[in-house]
Amino acid sequence: MKIFLNQISPEGVVVEEQAGAAELDISSDVLVLEGPVGIRATVNRITNAVTVDMELYAKIREVCSLCLEEFKVDFRKGIQFNYAVNAPDLSIDLNQDIREEMILDYPMKPLCRPDCKGLCPGCGKNLNEGGCSCATAKKTTL
Repeated sequence: MKIFLNQISPEGVVVEEQAGAAELDISSDVLVLEGPVGIRATVNRITNAVTVDMELYAKIREVCSLCLEEFKVDFRKGIQFNYAVNAPDLSIDLNQDIREEMILDYPMKPLCRPDCKGLCPGCGKNLNEGGCSCATAKKTTL
């Protein structure tokens, strides 16, 4: 997302865009977007400073760190960026800042639900779907 400085009126400007994973360079095995990232930015300029109040929203596919099941989560984040601009600057590219904010907000150990029981260490059965009857499960409950 680029903000062209000559397009910022004295009252400010509201910009709405969608950016794909490739455009934000955010696609990885861990962080998978289900669609584009929605971006709504209110941009104001006072002399040599630009303030961007932004809201990001997306649907992200995550893998639970305990049971390894995939699940989707709605990502929403409000952020504010402040930029100093000089006379030769024509635009501000926000993609790197957006990328960093999304990566920083991604949980280190995503959980499909707060009470996830994970996998049986013996047979690998997803314990959220019910108990198992393997010998390892019997030893750990004693």
